[in-house]
Amino acid sequence: MTSEPLDRTVDRRAFLARAAALATVSAVGVNVGLPSVALASSGLSTNAKPGAGGRPLDQPNAYTKPRPEALADPSELTVAEAAWLIRAGKLTPEHLVEAYLDRISRYDGSYQAFNRVLADAAIAAARDAGRRPRHGALHGIPLAIKDNYYTEGVPTTANSFLFEDFVPPYDATAVARLKASGAIVLGKTQMGPLATTRATTPAGVITTVNAWTPTDRGVDPGGSSTGTATAVAGRMATSGIGTQTGGSITAPSNAQNLTGLKPTMGRVSAAGIIPLTYSRDHPGPLARDAKDAAIMLTAMAGEDPMDPRSQGLPHVPNLIDAASPVYQGRRVKLRWKTRIGVLPGFANGTSPGALARTAYLAQLAAIPGVTLVDVQLPAEWSQLTGSTFNNIRLPERAEPFMPYLRTDLRGFGVSVTSWLQGALMGGNEFITGQRAKLLLMDRVLNDLFDGCDVVVQTDPVPFDILGLPEIAFPIGFTTAGLPVGTILGGLPYAEDRLLSVVAAYQAVTDWHLRRPADPPTAAARGAAPAEALRLTAEEVAELSQ
Repeated sequence: MTSEPLDRTVDRRAFLARAAALATVSAVGVNVGLPSVALASSGLSTNAKPGAGGRPLDQPNAYTKPRPEALADPSELTVAEAAWLIRAGKLTPEHLVEAYLDRISRYDGSYQAFNRVLADAAIAAARDAGRRPRHGALHGIPLAIKDNYYTEGVPTTANSFLFEDFVPPYDATAVARLKASGAIVLGKTQMGPLATTRATTPAGVITTVNAWTPTDRGVDPGGSSTGTATAVAGRMATSGIGTQTGGSITAPSNAQNLTGLKPTMGRVSAAGIIPLTYSRDHPGPLARDAKDAAIMLTAMAGEDPMDPRSQGLPHVPNLIDAASPVYQGRRVKLRWKTRIGVLPGFANGTSPGALARTAYLAQLAAIPGVTLVDVQLPAEWSQLTGSTFNNIRLPERAEPFMPYLRTDLRGFGVSVTSWLQGALMGGNEFITGQRAKLLLMDRVLNDLFDGCDVVVQTDPVPFDILGLPEIAFPIGFTTAGLPVGTILGGLPYAEDRLLSVVAAYQAVTDWHLRRPADPPTAAARGAAPAEALRLTAEEVAELSQ
């Protein structure tokens, strides 16, 4: 473990220059090299090895002795707990996979989390895993994969009319790395059509529900990674992966009591993922706690020759150690002293959410090593983060799909208006927006982070706009029993620091250990909802922004 977090060694000006180059790459094509991010410390090299920067998954902190209450039900185990049992010979991958397939059979008719379950392939893979030497903490662990990740020989539809018959000939890089680490794909999960809204059919009929309110389809389960979130929250997969362009990892994680990590742009290759916005697409894990998110990201991260965004980056640090709580005697303390910036109005009010945020700040402040500091928003914040400049991604979204837009608009289903909006925006708007984005990044890096190391927030803006890392995690519940979550945003490549803060918080709280009650057993998996809801055009337009 390094003596200091990675964000202390990264040259912020180099990251800003790389962001400017990325804006150019998005306009001229993806086969253009990006400048390396300079490091303040010459002792750190860029990551030249595929996957996890050479960090193994078979290290002591990757395994956690299971809680007594988790031993009775394998679907309750975290990745680290299941890995401990598999390593000890007390649980087989086949038994673990069968436990999840049983829950999918009983409950996914209500949850509608999966659009394709690979039961036979998963059992075969689990049996094979039981015969092979262990790969590490992901060996034999069943995962849910968002349906915009390529999966070899398995349909990858992005839940759209455009790709309804697409069967990729290879795995996305992230999927390939997870499988190479021993993970097992349980199935592909429902998502917003082309990753634009919560999970619906391409025609806009709501499918996946929030696992905490399975009988109320009107409760938002989060962004487009809905299916993965519901699968993990509903204990139908140990962990899973999604993508974020505008909040689709952090939002469903907050809505469903999960820990979701959106890495820095390029930390995980996006090769083999059906694109939404080249300069803003982030693959990442949706997990049950910080340790599981670290294990998943360790397997997924690293340089990939197929994705220029992943090249020339600082090495991947030991994320698993970072996500392991540190104790002074019996008391939890932060691994690294951290100034946590609190934005104006973060805990104002008397709503259940505001009260949960107040209690959260108090719990954070009580952890040795934490310093809470009030931070002010940079100048012109509302203009630079508002929809006017945020919509600059729409032309970038539309450009790869122009052949489809010119031939048959029906292929875009309910989200067609946002695609048309992008196609009709002018080049001057795109260029002005890119300049505004770089101005925003300069002010965030140099003004917002001038007095703090991480920032507490409730919204993914502007960290997904700028490609900066953020982590979402639970901090309480409303009086109606719905999860309340928050987000921490960090400096470039600060995943290790973010994980360390959340790991310490989760060591002194138990919100992340709470699970929703099982839904009423559906008559059949995939059955149509009794009262289908359809998103209106206005809702689709709002969510697509």
